Amino acid sequence: MPNILLINPNSSENTTAMMVGIAAAGVPGNVQIIGATARKGPMMITTAAALAASADEVVEIGLRDGAGCAGIIVSAYGDPGLKTLQDRVAIPVVGICEASMREAALGGRRFGVATVTPELVESIEQAARELNLSHLFCGVRLTPGDPVELARDPDRLRAALAEAVRVCLQRDGADVVIIGGGPLGQAALALSLLFREPIIAPIPAAVRRLLGMMAVEAARSR
Repeated sequence: MPNILLINPNSSENTTAMMVGIAAAGVPGNVQIIGATARKGPMMITTAAALAASADEVVEIGLRDGAGCAGIIVSAYGDPGLKTLQDRVAIPVVGICEASMREAALGGRRFGVATVTPELVESIEQAARELNLSHLFCGVRLTPGDPVELARDPDRLRAALAEAVRVCLQRDGADVVIIGGGPLGQAALALSLLFREPIIAPIPAAVRRLLGMMAVEAARSR
């Protein structure tokens, strides 16, 4: 059975379990998702400094636990350590930010990001630039209040993100909205059912991208 390693750069086992459950729903029955949780950072990454600091441990986990796996997902919106890990392992590695932005932009669609972390806006904007998608990127819309406190209340979180999504669609002219955050995975799935417009949950987007890459690798090895 092929394994996929899902790395949670946030140091929360509960968040990892949630992410693994979401990822597992999107893979064939013969694929197993294995979760790995960072130990050195905060339970929820909310600052650029914490995002940058998490990269080394992401790479460490990928090198240690990726052996025997067919692919790796970096499950923090900001993709810490992604490029280094891609250079250092022989299997496909995807990040939830890159995967969700690439999927959102398919067909030339304009996309926005709704999220909870104001201090990570610059990193999201930088990701769009690095992917050459700035011409389709409508910007980031934020929920009010402390992101950690908001994440502890699922109902408030969904309501606040829903309002941010509406602003992306109605004011910014987005065709698609990404819910920007690995710990926001459950809210992203719920919101995808509330809007006629496409709402992209980044963990399933990463799973779809990785499965495609794994299929290419398997075809080459035949």
